[in-house]
Amino acid sequence: MGIPVWCQDEAGPYQALPQSGCSWQPEGQPARHPHEYIRGGTAKRLTLFRPATGELRAEPVEHATNAVLHPWLKDELTAVLTTLPSVIAIDPLAPGRRWSDWDWHDDSTTKDATLPPVRMLLVWDNLAGHKTPAFVQWCWERGILLLYTPLGGSWLNMAESIQRIITRRALDGQLPQSVPEVLTWLAATVRGWNMQPTPFVWGGKRQQRRWRARHRRHTQGGSGAVTHRPISRRVRTHPDRLSACA
Repeated sequence: MGIPVWCQDEAGPYQALPQSGCSWQPEGQPARHPHEYIRGGTAKRLTLFRPATGELRAEPVEHATNAVLHPWLKDELTAVLTTLPSVIAIDPLAPGRRWSDWDWHDDSTTKDATLPPVRMLLVWDNLAGHKTPAFVQWCWERGILLLYTPLGGSWLNMAESIQRIITRRALDGQLPQSVPEVLTWLAATVRGWNMQPTPFVWGGKRQQRRWRARHRRHTQGGSGAVTHRPISRRVRTHPDRLSACA
């Protein structure tokens, strides 16, 4: 359909204390952390990620309330929209560009008449703060279709994966002394990622293991049952056929 898909999520909190994980050290001289430390506060990160290109827009913050998230997200989405084709250049009848293609409610067709065509998709979690009427209306008026992950379906949001990668690269095995230091490391890691971004696709090792496991199964007719070994089939021959063959 050619509609860009972006994913959004908030990560954290990250504490300013000794972090577990691996780090590069001379052989025989492992990293050592003090057994006593003072908690230096927590930090969070706002993330906007486009899986198709690997582009990452992120902002380390001390708080991730709606008062912080919504203004930041509006600025980032506005910047993204400037890189997309204008509303005039979009065919409003193209597949996926109509709001009624995505909405099953009875009044979905009214959005096609009152709103611009869909310009981008935003996937994010099913949280109350993500359903603020003012912010939802702001997105609709700019052609941003909001897709909420179902309960227990956060794994459908690829922003979860990039957040783990950034966190691991920035904090594993480190000893941050304060929240500003954590924020600086996270921001530097995001800049490093964008220097050579990696596109994301569905699949990977987990899906390959599922395919191999499915190929080792033998489906049975009549239901979704499977067996881990083939069932031998008895060939029954009618007596008349035996006499005819004789």
